[in-house]
Amino acid sequence: MRKFLAILVLTIMVLLPAVLLAQTAAPKKAATKAKPAGSAPIVVTPDKIQWGPAPPIFQPGAQFAVLAGDPGKPGPFIVRLKLPDGYRIMPHWHPTAENVTVLSGEFHVGMGDKFDESSMLTLPAKSAAVVPANHNHYAMAKGETEVQVHGTGPFKLTYVNAADDPSKGQASAAPKKAAAKKK
Repeated sequence: MRKFLAILVLTIMVLLPAVLLAQTAAPKKAATKAKPAGSAPIVVTPDKIQWGPAPPIFQPGAQFAVLAGDPGKPGPFIVRLKLPDGYRIMPHWHPTAENVTVLSGEFHVGMGDKFDESSMLTLPAKSAAVVPANHNHYAMAKGETEVQVHGTGPFKLTYVNAADDPSKGQASAAPKKAAAKKK
């Protein structure tokens, strides 16, 4: 019995350090196969942006690109709009908050039910604005302007005046400065 215990103790003394060393030296397989949480990363460089005409809820002339997500479905999204000089987005609201970053040009924004160019704030490139849900607002581009909008979908735009909605086929062209030029 003594001989057996001596061999057992000796075996433990030789094997235990080897087992402990093996556990600390080699990573566990489960740790090397960790899966990222959530969806895959999205990286978009300017040369990969796919521009197209803006959806019919916008007046013709704007270009639109979806960078991430699907603005028509629940969940986060990022879109960009390229607007020509003088482009107007008439008074409207969204059921969710709208986050806007001006990437280039000048984006002029106003709050309220009626388009009033004299009360608009100028947002130069690198500016940001957050418009709360259900808040009436409007916008205009000065020079060619590019903005990025992100938020939580589904993205919806409801015009204060239904006649301003180009998707309904009855929208009149947004008023221009022509009246101001007449003297």
